[in-house]
Amino acid sequence: MMQVVRGKLHGLRVTGADLHYHGSITLDPEHCKQAGIYPLEFVDIWNKNSGARLSTYVIYGEPNSRCCILNGSAARTCQVGDEVIIAASAFCEPADLYTLKPRVVTFHPDNRIDQILYYDAFKSDRNDFDFRTVDTADEEPIKIRSVP
Repeated sequence: MMQVVRGKLHGLRVTGADLHYHGSITLDPEHCKQAGIYPLEFVDIWNKNSGARLSTYVIYGEPNSRCCILNGSAARTCQVGDEVIIAASAFCEPADLYTLKPRVVTFHPDNRIDQILYYDAFKSDRNDFDFRTVDTADEEPIKIRSVP
């Protein structure tokens, strides 16, 4: 088994930091839905401004609020306006990579969704495992499968 990315929010801006909340990251459930990220799921967070890296669990905030609030000790790692990458992961076998298709959601500076992409691992003439990023706007809607 190996750990792989299963869904990602890329370039989301921090909208708040609440040191005195119990912990976690509060996210807009509509953003999470697009990337396949669930409440109470552990995620890795990488702050593009400071380089801070942390792990915490997701709680859902108000739908369509575009929120990204670091809570508890995580609040010390970010400032409002910092750009973060939030990644959910899964464990799978290499053969599962062909069907995984992790969603990647990118954002405008106001946390509106910019693009919805997916990662595609495929067998090519050169490699058993090749890789590309696909923009869902450039093709028919796809069914995204998540590894349990």
